[in-house]
Amino acid sequence: MLNEDVKQRLHQGTVIPAHPLALTSNRKLDIAGQRALTRYYIEAGAGGVAVGVHTTQFEIRDPQFNLYEKVLRLAIEEMKRKNVPRSFIKIAGICGPVDQALKEAEFAKGIGYDLGLLSMGGLRELSEAKLLERTRKVAEVIPIIGFYLQPAVGGRKLSYKFWKSLADIPNVHAIKIAPFNRYLTHDVIRAVCNSDRNKEIAIYTGNDDNIVNDLLTTFRVDVNGEKVEKKIVGGLLGHWSVWTKQVVKLFEVICMQRDSNQVSSELLTIGQEITDANAAFFDAANDFKGSIAGVNEVLRRQGLLQGNWCLLDKEMLSPKQSEEIDRVYQAYPHLNDDAFVKDNIDKWLS
Repeated sequence: MLNEDVKQRLHQGTVIPAHPLALTSNRKLDIAGQRALTRYYIEAGAGGVAVGVHTTQFEIRDPQFNLYEKVLRLAIEEMKRKNVPRSFIKIAGICGPVDQALKEAEFAKGIGYDLGLLSMGGLRELSEAKLLERTRKVAEVIPIIGFYLQPAVGGRKLSYKFWKSLADIPNVHAIKIAPFNRYLTHDVIRAVCNSDRNKEIAIYTGNDDNIVNDLLTTFRVDVNGEKVEKKIVGGLLGHWSVWTKQVVKLFEVICMQRDSNQVSSELLTIGQEITDANAAFFDAANDFKGSIAGVNEVLRRQGLLQGNWCLLDKEMLSPKQSEEIDRVYQAYPHLNDDAFVKDNIDKWLS
């Protein structure tokens, strides 16, 4: 079911931003801004984009907003307009109970999305067995990326056994690991290595607090007395929805150094700078309460969004978060792509 060009790109590894939501001051969809964001990611050199995910705000599905289908359509329209290559990875976020997940999967597949990023969040009444049954049903509709969402933003802790069983499901092609936890990250890697389908599963980091180290590390797992190696080949990240042009350049350096087995101390230092920047954007000091507003604030400063507004009034910058963003902007000017955005923003917003 998965386009071979997409499958090859997925396993090779690439930069996949998690697409934000552009809103007007009255919290209505800013269609021009939404299109501009998609254009930005394509022209920045991303290898794909994920729409309808946590960074897009799960609330787009709520009846009072009813934006899920609209937002997914806008992104697909821009990808077609920009004539992206067949290998460009088009990912739709899928969540909710099985009936909702199936409906979202059918819609996304029908309008041209390649894969569904299937969230396990918000379903605490379901056992792991029921979550796996749900995954199997959705995988019959659309190729799947499993998603380990951190508990602080609605995810739940899932067992090694769960991830081993998920990796065994046909039409699961990747797993995004985003628990922000080294122990849980290793659980997933070990589970995939122990699956008979381990070569069919691409691993993507969603650990925005440890991006560079994740991408540089080769995991070595004992499987029945034999060593199985697995790399985290790319990233599907909310953090990568900002400063994306520089992200693409950095990803190329990471891959080159990782593949040559010659990792510089400078690259490790940059990794810690990125983690510090992420702490400001994602509001780590306040348990990530301002994570989406923080990403939106960076895009607002660049002119890509009209404001940092979210659909829900309670979703906003935390006290002192704006000052933290000021700090990391000043501390790490080499990480931003403001010049690239400035040169192109009029075209993207037209």
